[in-house]
Order: sequence, then structure tokens, then C-alpha cells
Amino acid sequence: MTVLPLSPSVPIARPQARVLRHFTPNWFATTMGTGILAVCLGQFPDLPMVRAAGEVLWLANMGLFIVLTCTYAGKWLLHPGAALRAFDHPVVSMFFGCIPMGLATIINGFLIFGPSLFGAAAVAIAAELWWVDAALAVLAGLAIPLVMFTRQQHAIEHMSAIWLLPIVASEVAAASGGLLVPHLATGEQLPVLFASFVLWSCSVPLALGILVILFLRMALHKLPPAGMAATSFLALGPIGTGALGLALFAINGGQALTAGGLGALVPAISGAAVFGAVLLWGYGLWWLGLAVGITINHLRQGLPFNLGWWGYTFPIGVYAVATLRLSSIFPLPALTGFGEILVAALAAIWIVVAIRTSRGAYNGSLFVDPSLEN
Repeated sequence: MTVLPLSPSVPIARPQARVLRHFTPNWFATTMGTGILAVCLGQFPDLPMVRAAGEVLWLANMGLFIVLTCTYAGKWLLHPGAALRAFDHPVVSMFFGCIPMGLATIINGFLIFGPSLFGAAAVAIAAELWWVDAALAVLAGLAIPLVMFTRQQHAIEHMSAIWLLPIVASEVAAASGGLLVPHLATGEQLPVLFASFVLWSCSVPLALGILVILFLRMALHKLPPAGMAATSFLALGPIGTGALGLALFAINGGQALTAGGLGALVPAISGAAVFGAVLLWGYGLWWLGLAVGITINHLRQGLPFNLGWWGYTFPIGVYAVATLRLSSIFPLPALTGFGEILVAALAAIWIVVAIRTSRGAYNGSLFVDPSLEN
């Protein structure tokens, strides 16, 4: 779910040293988009070929995440000054939230695909990684707003949905926690469920508030430039993830509450979670329609490619998973069909974006760190 405005006139040839120096955390958006497609394909256990494709994609995404992590660690080791400048940039800094969100898709894959490949060790790995992911998400959700308030310069006319990125990381971790709970031992379930409730509440209300400001910004200052067109879909991310988290709390939370001696609360909490998930899902339909309309408007004017195109993937993917999870609660064929259409659309978008990103990575044209150009 992410965009970084890049100049289409960037020189093609880039030495290896410059590529490392200009590596930015927005590259982790590729793991978000790839990972959520793998998770989406894993929602179809009755279609072995589709599930197998998701498994392969998940394994590839783990390799991608490791490569990106090593590359970014190399930048911090060899160019610490350049790496630190990201915190002063009002756009680049937002993408630190992509790191825990990309990791969350890998954790989900350990729960969906891991048991058949690695046995019980997959759950143990997912559980350990989840706490790391939750800590990184909270850190991003606190540190980036703090530098926004103290070190960066922002104006309402320059605002975009990328403000959501560091905030949404916590609710992505919360949704992963909801998926993790039923795989844990009895004594471990309630702490993870409670932490997931807290993570959700640290993210969704604030994200919804940002969306109100975003609506005002677009009404007063119109649409962002075509280079940031994908930000129109970012708004769908926190809504879809919030709905997914609540749906998973409703589906998987009862067991943890009962095991913790809170069985009497199960009907109330599960009912409230389902109701909230439906409300958020419906709200997401409005933002999805608006995002499609904005994208069509930009297409008429020309839509230059940049890494921001990955912003089309994660929001659609998480909204698709939320739709499919809700269809397991509400047996509505139309709901299931809509979720399947979203997954198919995501797969098509991912293919286009992945191919163009591979080309840009190969020729070096996508390695641009705006924080170093001042």
C-alpha cells in the first residue's frame, strides 16, 4: 500500500555504490504487495494449484525480504548519514511502516503454508516473529509521528494518504495476531489476543481521523499529482485491515477468551467484532469506488510508473482477504464472488507492477532517495 514520487527523468545507469546509498524503505512495499497476494491465494484450500502458487510466492517473498533487509542494513553500515536523513524527509520517513507490514505477510504465510512445509516449527517461528513485528509496528507508529511533529515541515496541500503508512502497521500486526491465536498453546492465546486488541486500537481510530483530513485536503486542494496517483488506494488499506482484524477476532478470539476464563464475554465481543467488521467493510466500498474513479481520472492524463504503483496491491489484497473472511461468516455467494474478483484483479496488477519494478531495479532507475537531493 505505498507511493514515493520519483522523477521519470532519472538517469538509467547507476553504480552499485549509488544504488546502495539511494536505497529507501519504500522498497519494502514490494514485500507487502507480494506477500498479500500469497496470502490471498492461500484462501482457496479447495484449489490446489492456486494454493501452490501462493506457497511459491510466499517462499519467494521471504527471499525478497531477506535481500531487502540486508541491502538496507548495508546502507546503515556504509552510509549512516544518508540513512539518517530519511527521518527529516516528510515522504521517505513514512515508508518505515512498510518494514513491519512486509514482515507481517511472511508471518501469515508461516501459518497458512508453513505447517505443511515445516511442521510445528512453523507456528513457533510465526509466534516469535509476531512479537518482533508488533514491536516494530508500535515503534513506527510512535517514532514517525514524533518526527513529523518536531523535525519535518508539512502543509495540508502537500498531504497524501502516505501519512497512514506508519500508523497502519499496528493494525496489520493486530490482524496477524488474530490469525495466530488458534495456533498457539492455551496459555499463550489470551496475551496475543489482548495485545492484538491494543494494536488495533492504536491504529484504526487514528487512521480514520487521518482519512477525514485527507477528504478535506482533496476538497480544498484537489487531487495529488499523477506521480502519486496510487495514494488514492492507500485509504483502503486501514479500512480493509481493520475489518479483517475484527473478523479474525470474531472467528478465532472465542477460544482464547474461553480458555482464559472469560467465556461469558465471547458472545458480546464476537458480535461487536462482526458488526464492526461489516461497518468498516462497507466504508471500504466507498473508498474503493473513489479510488477507482481517481485512478481513471489520472489515466486520462498519463500515469508515470514509479515504486508507488505497489500502493495498488496491498490495500486491494487486504480488502479481498477481509471480504473472503466475512463470506465465511455470512454465507452470501455474492460476497464470495466479489472477493474472488478482487483477488483476480490483484494478481493482474501484481504481474504488471512486478515486471516493471524488475526492469527498474535492473537498470537502477528506481533507486532514488529524495532525502539526499536537498
